[in-house]
Amino acid sequence: MAKVLMKGNEAMALAAIKAGLDAFYGYPITPQNELPEYLSKQMPLHGRAFVQAESEVAAINMVYGAAGAGARVMTSSSSPGIALKQEGLTYIAGAELPAVIINVMRGGPGLGGIQPSQADYKQITRGGGNGDYYLYSLAPESLQEAVDLIKESFDIADYFRNPVMIAVDGLIGQMMEPVDFEREVPKWDLKPKTWAADGNRKNRKKNIINSLYLDPNDLENHNLKLKAKYDEMRDKHQRYEMINMENAEIVIVAFGSTSRISRTAIELLKEEGINCGIIRPITIYPFPQNAFNEIPESVKNILVVEMNLGQMVDDVKLHVQGRLPVHFYGRVGGIVPEAEEISDQVKKIVGGTYE
Repeated sequence: MAKVLMKGNEAMALAAIKAGLDAFYGYPITPQNELPEYLSKQMPLHGRAFVQAESEVAAINMVYGAAGAGARVMTSSSSPGIALKQEGLTYIAGAELPAVIINVMRGGPGLGGIQPSQADYKQITRGGGNGDYYLYSLAPESLQEAVDLIKESFDIADYFRNPVMIAVDGLIGQMMEPVDFEREVPKWDLKPKTWAADGNRKNRKKNIINSLYLDPNDLENHNLKLKAKYDEMRDKHQRYEMINMENAEIVIVAFGSTSRISRTAIELLKEEGINCGIIRPITIYPFPQNAFNEIPESVKNILVVEMNLGQMVDDVKLHVQGRLPVHFYGRVGGIVPEAEEISDQVKKIVGGTYE
């Protein structure tokens, strides 16, 4: 199949359909509205369920129910809407149910604005709701990568029996790019959903979907079981890209749209004789700590670039472990940093004039 020119939100919706999406539950919010709008037209044509719920809270609880029945289920929203879904997400994680959530991030806090942002990093990577739980979280930098990761994310959710978050910003949601929907993505070794409350009582006991454990010992054992799953994510399923690292004297750490812009920045720096590399987290949970063990000795500084006020900086500092100075440059309010801005910050650091 040839590449198709599509808007980001619509392409992500089609990727979910191609991954076998059975049901979508959502509520409108800019800048992701084209995604549910597209699904509202296409899902019925494929004999699948689309429901515009009365609120974000209702939508995520519908996701909980459909996931418990064994369906491949998804919701999407933008930052304030994702915040409203946090209670449902902790229930879904606690009940060990697979689901995919697309977050097309906008500025905040509060209602903020409708322009691109990466200000949900902490909410995404720290759980957001109550209790000890995490979402396997992927941060694509292009529309093609977003489509590929969404297609794979349903397998990831089924494999771990855990919610998967696709973290994109409004730039990716609103841009248009050519996309190949037939590209192969990794297939995970999945087991039948014998745990599902799907009404099938043949040759098995009754299944109950629940996250309530009144006996403290039972709840502790459940939490330890969840922890073993998160440990497997961290130990075996970190994803990242190392770019132009050979003989780099400084490294940019950036995810999503900012990593894509940083690629242009390092080309500008090459013209001025500065060799700059990039560490690009693809999973923001689990954070790719292994990447920081691969930094060459030539590197003297690290610059974290984000569309927020430095939410990933703590994770970078944690895994650099004091070996190198960690600097930060960010834009907020929906302002997207330009490659020239990033290259200027690198030159200040290399030249010793960074404040």
